[in-house]
Amino acid sequence: MIPIKRPAEIDGMRRAGECVAEVLEKASAFVAPGLTTRELDAFIAAEIARLGAKSAFLGYRGFPAHACISVNEEVVHGIAGSRRLQIGDIVKLDIGLIKDGWIGDTATTVPVGLVEPSVSKLLDVTRASLYEGIAQALEGNRVGDISHAVEQYVVKHGFTVVREFVGHGVGRKLHEEPQVPNYGRPRNGPKLKAGMTICIEPMVNVGRCDVRILADNWTVVTIDGQKSSHFEHVVLVTEGEPEILTCLAGTASK
Repeated sequence: MIPIKRPAEIDGMRRAGECVAEVLEKASAFVAPGLTTRELDAFIAAEIARLGAKSAFLGYRGFPAHACISVNEEVVHGIAGSRRLQIGDIVKLDIGLIKDGWIGDTATTVPVGLVEPSVSKLLDVTRASLYEGIAQALEGNRVGDISHAVEQYVVKHGFTVVREFVGHGVGRKLHEEPQVPNYGRPRNGPKLKAGMTICIEPMVNVGRCDVRILADNWTVVTIDGQKSSHFEHVVLVTEGEPEILTCLAGTASK
């Protein structure tokens, strides 16, 4: 069963979304060469606490950090540690928090200083594919319409989408129905209805789409060691245009 949120519940989701968007913005600005991922995680933890929220990830199925911080070939679920960021790296910040019982979940990929043009293209394509997917989050469409839009855009630009990890519904639980893959056929899958809140989160690789999980049982890396990019928003399906919930109040969605 896919939860349908009532107006008061949607307001709670908006507040959580604004909070996590604020944390993500500040964490993105904090990224700098020489910073360890552990220091970055501590910064994120402090920002979450400042907003009267708590991490949705810390302790989730045993996850040991406040945010997922993944560098270069690490796709998602990276654990903060002693790794120092270097110029030319890209760092994926995936932040989830709980505010008044509701979850905000968002992600971006931040370049550390100047990066190669091919890496900039990877980030641009991944970000744009997210909005291609969001544009299909319309009442009456199906999940497959989102999935197909993401995949077609990514493939058209010469990259690949990760298939083992997907987007998902979100609300009072971090993972709700439906699953939202970044690949698929149009007019396929569950029908979208007003009041659904879903995470759309393309994970896009330079090389092969295949991934593996490291010995820590969390960190997902590309099988060929090439870079990967990740962007994510929580989106509300409405009777009209989709609403991005994980953005700062008064700012443009894009």
